[in-house]
Amino acid sequence: MEKDYYQVLGIEQTASPKEIKEVFRQMAFRYHPDRNEGDPQAADKMKAVNEAYAVLSNPSKKREYDLLRQQFGSSAYTHFRNTHSDQDIFSGSDINRILEEMAKSFGFRGFDDIFREFYGQSYRSFEFKGPGLFGVGFVFSINPFGKRKEKAVGQSDGYLKKLSRLLIEKASGIRLPREGADAEDGIVLSPEVAQQGGPYAYFHKKKSKKLVVKIPPGIRDGQRIRLAGMGEEGKNGGIPGDMYLTVRIRKPLLAKLREMINR
Repeated sequence: MEKDYYQVLGIEQTASPKEIKEVFRQMAFRYHPDRNEGDPQAADKMKAVNEAYAVLSNPSKKREYDLLRQQFGSSAYTHFRNTHSDQDIFSGSDINRILEEMAKSFGFRGFDDIFREFYGQSYRSFEFKGPGLFGVGFVFSINPFGKRKEKAVGQSDGYLKKLSRLLIEKASGIRLPREGADAEDGIVLSPEVAQQGGPYAYFHKKKSKKLVVKIPPGIRDGQRIRLAGMGEEGKNGGIPGDMYLTVRIRKPLLAKLREMINR
């Protein structure tokens, strides 16, 4: 059975942000590991509840997930996780504040201890201090799904992202994962191969690897084929970039002669 975030929390898609938060508080209290010691099923449930809340409490992530449910139905969760790492899902969530409030009220372990138990070495927290400055944060250094999030980043957004990364690394001493850059190359196909599709032998020069690329039938001149993970290597445990192959279709000799005559 495919997981569904709404079913995990037992709510309808029309639930309000207030209702989503209240349901999460109740379920987090019910399945908190400090109340269910030695119960792996409760731990798995708590982990699923945390993830579902982080997505459905965020308006933009919720909209994206809702669109996937409309398009793919019961397989929406798989499609969502194929493009969202744990870092993507929990980034910007207030789940840490809620779990810390619960810890103060009931004497439970807090957010940091719970996530360290659930995610092990892939989860790391940090804090930074300075004159009039204090903050805490966390990162997931490993993406268990091995997928890359396709997202267009504006120029100003890119500068802010780089600045934030530098400040966090300098303050915490933690080297954050960096995704590898995408790479580009081209391939030339005969009209027959472009029309019929099928396997195509491509030699990756930088990696010195021979790859078999699946050409979709009816591909057109100028279209691109994506080879996931075949771009530049990532740094500090970051995932590699992708390789994009631009397709050029070889023109028949007769067509070339006609072009030369018409020039």
